[in-house]
Amino acid sequence: MIKGNIHSIQSLGTVDGPGVRFVVFMQGCNLRCGCCHNPDTWEMTGGTEYTADEILQRVLRCREYFGKDGGITISGGEPLLQSEFCRELFTLCHEAGINTCLDTSGSILNDDVKSLLEVTDRVLLDVKFTNDADYREYAGCGMEKPLEFLAYLNGQKIPTTLRQVIIPTITDDCENAKRLKQIADGYSCVDKIELLPFRKICQTKYDNMGLEFRFGNLPEPTKDKMQELNKIIKSEE
Repeated sequence: MIKGNIHSIQSLGTVDGPGVRFVVFMQGCNLRCGCCHNPDTWEMTGGTEYTADEILQRVLRCREYFGKDGGITISGGEPLLQSEFCRELFTLCHEAGINTCLDTSGSILNDDVKSLLEVTDRVLLDVKFTNDADYREYAGCGMEKPLEFLAYLNGQKIPTTLRQVIIPTITDDCENAKRLKQIADGYSCVDKIELLPFRKICQTKYDNMGLEFRFGNLPEPTKDKMQELNKIIKSEE
């Protein structure tokens, strides 16, 4: 069996896809997003190796809590860097009747990734920004990458949730929310948009690792601002 390099595991997550989820955070990421909460996942080294069956056995112990909507979510880091392992794990989960969800930046699309998507029930796609300049400046890839990934999801009819972190002065304006909604409206596979408030609780991680938290000088968005932007996202216009 292929071994996956895993950063951490959360047995009963409630914000990583529908229902209650067993969440596997993969080690390694190809991007360097300014709002990243987990800089300790960036490098491919430093995690713990597991086989897919070892993870499955842990998932099975939690399945009674999943209900009709829950299951397993693979997040990161960037799980697409370990697509073969993720496919093996998702295949075992499907054989056990467990729903599969993939949380990704959508910055990689190759044959291994396409094979993984064949056993993926839902994708949480992080559309980090709504213009190419911000993508290149604050994430490290062009906007064409996630849009290509989204087009592929649409062609495969894979249910998709678009997610974006609301960062004051960068993604917290009404025009950005309208552009995000326009992107979602252009793909029938997208059935939900989630706006996530920027948080700074990760500052300690950056400090301990001797890294600069690029957005550490920015405030967190207010509740009123989040409500204003969610109203735009949910509008029918």
